[in-house]
Amino acid sequence: MTDNPDSDSIDASERTGARQGIQSVELAMGVIEALERGLGPMSLTQIANASGMAASKVHRYLVSLGRAGLIVQSGRSGLYDFGPAMRRLGIESLRRMDDVSVASEHLPTLRDRTGHSVNLAAWGDHGPVLVRWDYGAHALPITIRVGSTMPLLTSAIGHVYLAHLPETMVAPFLHDELESMGATAPDEDEVAALRSHVRQNGVATISGEVIPGVMSIAAPVFPAGQSIPLVVAVAIPAKIGSAEVVAAATEELLRATQAISEDFGSSGTVVERPA
Repeated sequence: MTDNPDSDSIDASERTGARQGIQSVELAMGVIEALERGLGPMSLTQIANASGMAASKVHRYLVSLGRAGLIVQSGRSGLYDFGPAMRRLGIESLRRMDDVSVASEHLPTLRDRTGHSVNLAAWGDHGPVLVRWDYGAHALPITIRVGSTMPLLTSAIGHVYLAHLPETMVAPFLHDELESMGATAPDEDEVAALRSHVRQNGVATISGEVIPGVMSIAAPVFPAGQSIPLVVAVAIPAKIGSAEVVAAATEELLRATQAISEDFGSSGTVVERPA
């Protein structure tokens, strides 16, 4: 077998290239990260300032990122935000987490046993994020988008995270929500009572806060050895949300979270709903 005389130089070149990388990709990531840190739609000037690049240069990157579907520009406001391809990447990244995949396997059974829409949330960089939604037999008055971030104070999913996460983790998001609610915001004692209520009941139930006409019941499930739960929820049209329907859905929800816990290797037990 004849050795390739250029093999050493090729290897050296590849090693050098690996160290150097591709600068344009790194700069594009700088634009994306600037938009991520902005926590919402941003103007060209804001992105340029946050990324430390000239606006003309940032604009060229935004055009290319837009063609790839990673960034979109609002035709109304002119502001830039993450596009559909970016949302798909984020959702797929969360889906590939083993814990999410394991929990997701149980959602169709919960949907079929209750007849209601079910969903799964994970804790993301900006709070609870919906990573799966399975529609049930009962129509809901609104379509919920996977990838949506749920509020802490006005969603059942948010209540579960408030109850089970360390206060230091939820404090920044809770502060922003309290400020945005103004005079209607609960005080410190009311938030503490909410946390206690969810812990005691094992579930959080809310009606019409985030979605008018929809009642939601949510419960946590803890992957083995982890302190940050996933949250499973059932969505019921409020017009059929009688006490009996809610009780039956709650029982099935807790049965499902116990089964998920067992799949995780945890020793979770069903929390009995108070009479």
